[in-house]
Parts: sequence; C-alpha cells; structure tokens
Amino acid sequence: MRDLVEIGMGRTARRAYDLEDVEIVPSRRTRSSSVVSTAWQIDAYRFDLPLVTHPTDAIVSPGTAVAIGELGGLGVLNAEGLWARHANVEEAIFRLVRAAEDSDDPTAVVRELQELHSAPIRLDLLSEAIKTVRESGVTVAARVSPQHAAELTPDLIAAGVEILVVQGTIISAEHVQRDAEPLNLKEFIGRLDVPVIAGGVSDYRTAMHLMRTGAAGVIVGHGYTEGVTSTDRVLGIGTPMATAIVDAAAARRDYLDETGGRYVHVLADGGITTSGDIAKAIACGADAVMLGAPLATASDAPGQGLYWTAAAAHPSLPRSRVVAGPDSDYAVDLKTLLFGPSSDAEGVVNLFGALRRAMAKTGYSDLKEFQRVGLTVRG
Repeated sequence: MRDLVEIGMGRTARRAYDLEDVEIVPSRRTRSSSVVSTAWQIDAYRFDLPLVTHPTDAIVSPGTAVAIGELGGLGVLNAEGLWARHANVEEAIFRLVRAAEDSDDPTAVVRELQELHSAPIRLDLLSEAIKTVRESGVTVAARVSPQHAAELTPDLIAAGVEILVVQGTIISAEHVQRDAEPLNLKEFIGRLDVPVIAGGVSDYRTAMHLMRTGAAGVIVGHGYTEGVTSTDRVLGIGTPMATAIVDAAAARRDYLDETGGRYVHVLADGGITTSGDIAKAIACGADAVMLGAPLATASDAPGQGLYWTAAAAHPSLPRSRVVAGPDSDYAVDLKTLLFGPSSDAEGVVNLFGALRRAMAKTGYSDLKEFQRVGLTVRG
C-alpha cells in the first residue's frame, strides 16, 4: 500500500525517499571482492562496469568516451553538443573557463554556453567525433533530444552509433511538437536496428509506457546534482531517486511478466555523488548508473574544472548551472577515480572499487543478486 500523507484539506501526497534516506543491510554471508562481478549487458553489448556517462561535453569528448569504454563503461557523446557544432572545442571550453573566472555575474557563463550552442550542428564534425570512438573499438553511443531524434538519428547510425540515447529532462512515449509530427517512440524505435535507451522518467506508469515502446533501457531521474541542476526550482519537478528507481524496477518486473521474458534495463541518473550512492542505486534495482558531476573531478575531464548538463544550454529556459569542479589539487585521473587507490574517505574516489566492496561485504557475487539486498529507511 502506498505511503500517503495529508498535505492539506482534501489533498494527499505520496511519501518518497532519496538515496540518502536508505541504507543497505548486510546479510549473514560475506565474500572476497575478488570474486565479485560488476558486469552487465544491454542487448549484445557487455560492459565490465555499470557505468554510463551523463551526455555532457563537460565530461565526454571523443577521447574520454574511448577512455571510459576501455575502462569498462559506456561513454555517451552529446550529438547536439559542442563537438557537433565547433571545430575547435578546446577554444570553446576556454571561453567558458574565462567567463567563469572573469565575471562576477553567475549567469554570464550560462549565456556563453547558450551562445556556443546557437551555432548550427555540423554533420561533418559529428561524424568525425563518432569516427574517433568507433575506430578505437569501444561501443559507440550518442544522445539526442526528443525534439531532434528523428532528424539526427539516420546520420548518427550511418556514422557508426551502436547505442542511441534519447534523453530529455522529462520524456514520454509520445513527444508532441508545434508545427511538427509527434515523435512516437514506439514507431521510431521499431524502425531502428540499434538498441535505444530513453528517459528520464520518475514513476512506474511512465517507465512502463517507455518499456512498451521497445526501449532497451529506461533512464530514471533528471540528472539532478545539488548545486548544478535546478529542474525543481525552474519547473517545480523533482525526483526522490530511491523511490523512483524502485518504482521503475517494479515496472521492469511487471513488463517482464507481461512480455514473457523481455528485460528492460533501468539506469539511474541523478542524486548520485558518492560510491555509496552508486551502491544504493543498484540495491534499489538499477542495472547501471549515469554519472555526471562525479566524473568532473577527473583531471582529464574535458570541462577543465567546470561541469554542466545539456539543460544549461537551453536557449530560453536553462535548468542547469555551470559550476566549478573540485580543487585541482585533489583531482585524480579517470582510472584512479573509478578504481582507486584512494586516500579520500568521502566516497568520491575509487567509485567502482567501493561498489565491489559493498557487494562483497553483503555477500552478493553479481549485480542482479545485489538488487535483492535488504534496505532500511532512516527516521
């Protein structure tokens, strides 16, 4: 039965929980972390880490997409980002860094980002970025918004994209536009030969609708990061992630029964800042996590100490700030960030080494088993 609370006369609301509200409960068994597997597979593509990057230029260039793929994760290029619009992205990012350093106006750097994104998408630049990733041998993934999915997808697939991510702040099974045909995801996905990951969603019903479109994966959450994204302030929309992930996992289970065995992956995107949050997201039912801001701490992140999401570049209603990353004195390279070693006790380095340890300490050998671990709620 749903936990409802009365918020006024005749109006109730559902009580929901963030990842910080839940804790993992150890079982009677422990095991060595050396026998724990963090591998997962979506369609024909297998990954050693349950890591999919948030598709932002701040953390994913063609080069870092390759590096993340070689380390076992999936780097997702933003097909509507800077690498698709500018031949010299390093100079474009330097403009952002300079705006962040030289202006006391916190909106100046967002305006700079909006201006950079006002340049048209160039298919030659986009194809070249995809080619760099494809020729490395790692899996090629790219993100498009629902507004431009139909327009860009044929060229992305022709260039070599193997996994397509259709991502917006909020996404539904049918995206209605003025003066354009609605994007019917079921028809759109049915015409493609590549797996599609779609989102974000925040409830059981929408997750189920997206699963019925044929999506191979559903993104849960809106990429929320404290101090960076402000969807709740701008739109009044928020997602308590623990509840949202559990609800989407319930939709996955019911859809599995409905279809007689079709499994749709759940990807958690938002509210994840530490290795403990990664473990809790998997424990709540996620198959993988989409990381953004935690990867901006890498010394080799293309954002050069800045982080933003794609929503920051919206021409009229930005829903993400451009913020400074951590002090460079504490930055580590990407491999160390993911696997350690770490001298940090706050859970921001050795992100997936810590996940392996959490699984081992609770006695689970793989991610699917770990999704059954016990949970408690604070308070």
